[in-house]
Amino acid sequence: MNFLAISIEIGILILALFVIAVDLILPRQETRKSIACITICGLLALLLYSFTQYHFDGSLYFYQNLYFVDNYSIFFKQLFIVAVLFTVLFSQDYTQALLRYRGEFYSLLLFALLGMCVLASASDFLTAFVGLELMTISFYILVGARMSSANSSEAAVKYLVVGSASTAVMLYGISLVYGSTGSILFDEICRNPHLLFATSLAGITMIMIGFFFKLSVIPFHMWAPDVYQGAPTPVTALLAMGSKAAGLAVLMRVLFTAFPMMGGYWLPILVVLSAVCMIGGNVMAIKQKDLKRMLAYSSIAQAGYMMVGIVAADMPGMKAVLFYAMLYVFANVGAFAVLAVVEQQKGSTDHKAVRGLAKSAPILAAVMTISLLSMAGIPPTAGFAGKIYLFTAVVERGYLWLAFVGFVMSMISVYYYLLVAKAMYLGEDLEHTQIHISGAVRASVLLSVIGTLVIGVYPEQLANITNIAVQTFMR
Repeated sequence: MNFLAISIEIGILILALFVIAVDLILPRQETRKSIACITICGLLALLLYSFTQYHFDGSLYFYQNLYFVDNYSIFFKQLFIVAVLFTVLFSQDYTQALLRYRGEFYSLLLFALLGMCVLASASDFLTAFVGLELMTISFYILVGARMSSANSSEAAVKYLVVGSASTAVMLYGISLVYGSTGSILFDEICRNPHLLFATSLAGITMIMIGFFFKLSVIPFHMWAPDVYQGAPTPVTALLAMGSKAAGLAVLMRVLFTAFPMMGGYWLPILVVLSAVCMIGGNVMAIKQKDLKRMLAYSSIAQAGYMMVGIVAADMPGMKAVLFYAMLYVFANVGAFAVLAVVEQQKGSTDHKAVRGLAKSAPILAAVMTISLLSMAGIPPTAGFAGKIYLFTAVVERGYLWLAFVGFVMSMISVYYYLLVAKAMYLGEDLEHTQIHISGAVRASVLLSVIGTLVIGVYPEQLANITNIAVQTFMR
C-alpha cells in the first residue's frame, strides 16, 4: 500500500484528533481560540504540502487502485482546504459568542474536510459512499450546532431526513449497477457491456438523483433554503463552498470515468437541469428577504452555471468548472464572513440587518458588494472570467442558447445583488449599531477580496493550475 497517496488525508485525521485532544485538556472556562489557531496552522501546512503532490508521470494509487490520487483530485483537495481554512478564520468570534461546543465544532469541520478529500479521490462507488457519508454526517451535526436556536435544530432535522433519503436512493442505485455489472470500480463498470441493461439504467438514474440532492439541483433543492437559513453562518458558508464542490468532483469522475458511454442519456438531462437551475435559482432569489436564504437560491443557480461546463464534456469545459469552483470559494468567503459578523452582533441576516452597513463598517460593505458582483460575473472580478470560460466552452459545443440563458440570468442576479448594496449604502440603520471587526475577520475578508480581484485581472495562473489538473483527468 502506498501511504504517500493518502498523506493529505492522514494529516487531516491527525489534526482532527489533536484538536479533540487539546479540547479535552483545556479547562472548560478557557476560550477555544487556541484550538482555532492550531487548526489554521495545521491547514496552512497541509495546503503548502499539497503543492508537492502534483505529478506529471502518472497517478498514485492506494490499496489495489481503490483510491486514485491524480492532479484533478489534488486540485479539489486544495480547494477544500482553502474553504475550511477561511471558514475557521472568520468563524472564531462567531463560535465564541453563539456556539456552546467550540472544540467539537472545529474537529467536525476537519472530519467534513476528510470526507470531501475522500470523495475527490474515490475510484469506486464504495469509497465514494464512505466519503459522502463522512462529510454529510459531520454536516448534520454542524447544522444543528447552534443549540439555542430553534431554526438551527429544525434545519438539522430537515437536512438529516432529506439527506438520508437521498443517500438511500443513491445506495440502491449503486446496488443495481453492481448487480448488473458485477463491479463497483469505475474503470471496470465503463467496460462492462451489461451497462446498457434496463437495471443498470435505473441504477444510474438513482445515483444521479442522489448527487443532484447533494448539489441542490432543481427539483431536488427543497432542503437547501431552510438548511442554509437555519444553520450557523460559517456552516452555511462551507456547505455552499465545500460540499457543493465535493459533489461536483465525484459527479464528474463518475460521469466521465464510469459512464462515459452513456453520454447520450445523461448529457440531455444535464443540459435541461443546468438551464432550470440557472432560471429557477435566480428567479426565486429575487423575493427573498433573508440574505442567507437568498444566497441559498443563488447557490442553486451557481450549480447550474457549473453544470454548463460539464455539459461541454471536453477539456475546456472541465477547466472552466474547476476554475469557477475555486473562484466561487473566494466570493462566498467574503459574503458569508460579513453575514457572520452581522448575525453575531445584530442577531439577524435579513435586509434590515445590513442597512447602513457602509457607515458603521465600510470595509464589510465593500467586501460584500465585491463578492456579490463576482457571483454575478461583473468585471473585473473573478466571476466574470469564470463565466467567460464556461460560456465559451459550451458555445464551442453548439449550445449557444444555453450560454444565452446563462448570460440573461447573470443580469437578473445583478438586480437582487444590488438590492443588498442599496440597503448597505442608502439604507439607514435605525439602531445605530457599532460593528466590531476582529483581526481574523478583517484578514479573511481582505484575502477573499484580493483573491477575487487578482483572479479577475490575472486569471492565467489559476487557469494554468486547472489545466494541469484536467490533463490527467481527461487522459
